[in-house]
Amino acid sequence: MNLLIERTIEENAFDEVIELAVKAALAEEDMDENCEISVTLCTNSEIAELNEEYMYRTGPTDVLSFPQLAFDEDKCIYEESLTYNGDNLLLGDIVISLERAKEQAEEFGHSERREVGFLTVHSMLHLLGYDHMEDSDREEMQAKEKKILAAMNLPRE
Repeated sequence: MNLLIERTIEENAFDEVIELAVKAALAEEDMDENCEISVTLCTNSEIAELNEEYMYRTGPTDVLSFPQLAFDEDKCIYEESLTYNGDNLLLGDIVISLERAKEQAEEFGHSERREVGFLTVHSMLHLLGYDHMEDSDREEMQAKEKKILAAMNLPRE
């Protein structure tokens, strides 16, 4: 697995939980680890710019996902969306606002590590074809998140 973690702010405390979350999500989906994922850790103002540019929403958000793969309704990958960097399948990009993650950790009463782990798992599931637009999809995605976080020993506190 090629995990690229980039930062616009100096914060190295979450690299281990990000890697753990990526591996746990891949394992849950029986995905080969021959893949590449980019994770960017940034500020609220930086993610707000991306949120407006790509999602057409104003203000900061906690996490953005930019999947490389396209899936059909049965979560089968469209072959034409497969792109490789050497032997690694490109899954996509994740952008996490560490400022927002820290705010949410305090708001929800759990650790910053747990919140960053959750946001990474949530975003990985988006890269792997899940969404939460419909109630049934949201329930399926939340069940996956809960299972993966429990396997990581990061249940909601």
